[in-house]
Amino acid sequence: MTQKEEKLERFDLDLNKLGRDALSEIQSGKTNLTGKDGVLTPLIKRIIEASLDSEMEVHLESGSKTESNRRNGRTSKTVQTGHGPVELETPRDRNGSFEPQLVKKRQTVLNESLDEKVLALYGLGMSYQDIRAHMQEMYGTEISQGLLSKITDKLLPMITEWRNRPLESVYTVLFLDAMFFKSRDNGKVVTKAVYNLLGINQAGHKDILGFYTAESEGSHFWLGIMNDLKARGVEDILIACIDGLKGFPEAISATFPQTEVQLCLVHQIRYSIKYVASKDQKPFMVDLKKVYQAETKELAEQRLLELDEAWGKRYPMVLRSWHDKWEELSAFFKYSADIRRLVYTTNPIDGFHRQVRKFTQSKGSFTSEGALVKLLFCAYQRIKEKWYQPMHNWALIISQLDIYFPGRLKLEI
Repeated sequence: MTQKEEKLERFDLDLNKLGRDALSEIQSGKTNLTGKDGVLTPLIKRIIEASLDSEMEVHLESGSKTESNRRNGRTSKTVQTGHGPVELETPRDRNGSFEPQLVKKRQTVLNESLDEKVLALYGLGMSYQDIRAHMQEMYGTEISQGLLSKITDKLLPMITEWRNRPLESVYTVLFLDAMFFKSRDNGKVVTKAVYNLLGINQAGHKDILGFYTAESEGSHFWLGIMNDLKARGVEDILIACIDGLKGFPEAISATFPQTEVQLCLVHQIRYSIKYVASKDQKPFMVDLKKVYQAETKELAEQRLLELDEAWGKRYPMVLRSWHDKWEELSAFFKYSADIRRLVYTTNPIDGFHRQVRKFTQSKGSFTSEGALVKLLFCAYQRIKEKWYQPMHNWALIISQLDIYFPGRLKLEI
């Protein structure tokens, strides 16, 4: 019998013994199959170590005959697996040239199943502390904060690829609004604004085209976003529905000059009410509704003048805001009722933000901007699973948009 055959026979005997021991423990009532003290852990450990020994033999045999390389003891390390932690004795060689493939040097996670479990929990909005407790309770696996960070960092290349993915050439409506989060930056907790872009394509399906973090807004910032969309294949946007973002109309007209800008009426109303005394808010809203609920733009303008006569002297700043922004606020009047309901407010993206908050509500602040972006991406992946239906009444809406914007849609019929 050769030396290799003797090793294989001893390995079979060891496995048989470990298997019998495991079966005996299971029959005796031990229910922990995996984890640090699980009955299957010794089997996993033995199989992995035997595989590493085989890799070492192949490495030594394939070396140059002039080299005097040989085994040089073992190194202990603990790796995390989908079945719990396993303590391994990995072989070393004298020259230090052995590079194991099954469990590589400095590798602390053995397979993808653990990563998948961690990322799934992280995608549900669980904190690192909660994930560590869950993995310990369910799988007997101790995971350090650093290891969790390394696992979730695997999302970063995916996020980069997603942020640079090609987009469709035409979007019927683009919604843009911001969310605000607390995040650490250079040792201080600061407020980060994340601007999300939600687009509706020609088939009526919505999707997040991108999210962008910024500490301040302005024409230069918006121009960068619009150029990013253009570089990714967007050729035309019919309507952009936004909050009163400083510098955005100028930026979008520079890149997509035919795009019509509609300011969100709901945001404008909220801003107005903030500067109206509480005792006047109810009667003021009665008069204001007559403006934005008018059947035509001409009638709305007449009622805006009446609103100014009734309230302008008491609240000149509020009325001045409506007059200054009127062209962008009143753009929706030219459309039918179905399109009006779609574009008069940024409600579609506000709905997305409400769902994101369900994933981030447990976060007082994020450790970094990277941690914020990772969780936003996970939340988006979950939320978009429900976006498989086109917008309500889309067949009627797209037919009307084709009339309002002749020759700009690229419909295949």
